[in-house]
Amino acid sequence: MKSSEKDNFRQFLAQKALIADKQISYYLKWVSDCLVFHKKSGPEISGPERLAFLEHLSHSHPNWQVKQADQSLRLYELFLKGGGGETINTGPARSGDWDQWEARTVSALRSKHLALSTERTYLQWLKDFRRRYNRANADSLTAEHLRGYLGYLALERRVSATTQNQALNALVFAYRHGLGKKIAPHELDAVRADRRRLPVVLSRPEIQAIFRHLDGVHLLLVRLIYGCGLRLHEALTLRIKDLDLAQRQLIVRAGKGDKDRRTVLPETLMDDLVGQQDAARQIYDADRKQGLPGVALPEALARKYPNAAGEWPWFWLFPAPALSVDPRSLTVRRHHLHPVGLQKAFKLAVERSGVTKPASIHTLRHSFATHLLERGTDIRTVQELLGHANLQTTMIYTHVARPDIMKIKSPLDE
Repeated sequence: MKSSEKDNFRQFLAQKALIADKQISYYLKWVSDCLVFHKKSGPEISGPERLAFLEHLSHSHPNWQVKQADQSLRLYELFLKGGGGETINTGPARSGDWDQWEARTVSALRSKHLALSTERTYLQWLKDFRRRYNRANADSLTAEHLRGYLGYLALERRVSATTQNQALNALVFAYRHGLGKKIAPHELDAVRADRRRLPVVLSRPEIQAIFRHLDGVHLLLVRLIYGCGLRLHEALTLRIKDLDLAQRQLIVRAGKGDKDRRTVLPETLMDDLVGQQDAARQIYDADRKQGLPGVALPEALARKYPNAAGEWPWFWLFPAPALSVDPRSLTVRRHHLHPVGLQKAFKLAVERSGVTKPASIHTLRHSFATHLLERGTDIRTVQELLGHANLQTTMIYTHVARPDIMKIKSPLDE
C-alpha cells in the first residue's frame, strides 16, 4: 500500500468508520498483510482474495483476530469505492450506492453514541426498505418513497402503530444522515397504523407466582426491574456507581433517548444488592489480576478518562460469567449479562407459574407504573420515574389503572 493511500485510509478509519486510534494500526496491518499474501502491487482486493486470506488466518489466529481482519478488508473495500484509493468522498451517496448509504448511517449512529441495539434495529429497517426499492438509485429517493413504505407497513403488513413509528424514526435518520435529505413532517402524510393496544399488566399475586419460579441473579434482576420500573437493557447495563444505597436511589444512565434519571430503590433489595456487589467485586479483582481490558465505556468518556474502564465504580453490577468480543471494537473483555438468558428464564417461570397472560420482562415495567397509579401516585411522578419524554406515553397506564371501573357492578349480577 502506497504511503499516500495508507494516510487516506487511516483518515477514513478515524473519521468515517470511527475506529479507535489505538486500533487503527491493526486495521492497516491486516490490509497490508493481505496484499503481501497475494503478492499484489495494486490496491484492489477481490472478494475471493479476501476469503482466501481469512481462511489462511483461521489456521493460526484466534477467531476475534480473523473477525477484525475481515472488518478491516471490508472497510478497505468501502474506502476504495468511496474515493478510488486517493481521497475520501464526504458528499452524499453516489447513484445507486446503497452500501455507502448504509455505511454513512452506521457512522452517524456511532458518532451520536446510540446503543448497539438501536443501531441494529435501524439497519434492519434500512435493509427492509432497500428490498422494496432496490431498483431505485439511493440518491434519487424522496419523501414519496418513504410515504409509500409507511403505507405498505400499515395496509399490507398490518404492523402496529409502535412498529410503524420505529420504522419511520429509523428511515428519517437514515435519510438525513446518510443521504443528506431532511424530511419535513408534512411530507409524511401517509396511511398510519392505528392499532394501539393496552399494555399487559400483571397483578401482584401473579408477579409473586412468577418470582417463586426464579432464583439467583435472575430473581434479583426481575425484582429490580419491577421494583424500579426499569427497561431490560437499563437493568443489565447498571454499573457499581449507579447504586446509591444510602439515599435508596438508583441512577439510570443514558436510558432511552440518551437521558439520565433517578428512580426509587426498594428497601427489600438492599441486602441482595450488597451481595451482588460483592460477587461482582470478585470477578473484577480476577480480571485486574489477569490484566484484561476494562469494561466498555461511551467513546467520549473513554477518551476523557482513559483509565476509567479499569476502575471499580465503572464495573458492571451484573457482569457476564465469561469474556466475549466487543461487537464494535472487537476487543475481548468482560461484558454485562446477555439479555437472552434472563428472557428464557422469565418465560419458563411464567409457564410454570400458571399465569396465562402474554407476559414478558417488559410487562414488569408496565405493572410498576400501573400499580403506582392505583396507589394514588401522581402521574407526573410516574412519568419522571419511567423516564418518558411525553406525558401522553404515561397516560396509557391510566386506561389500565381504573379502580372506578373495578367497582362497577354488571347488570347481569342484579
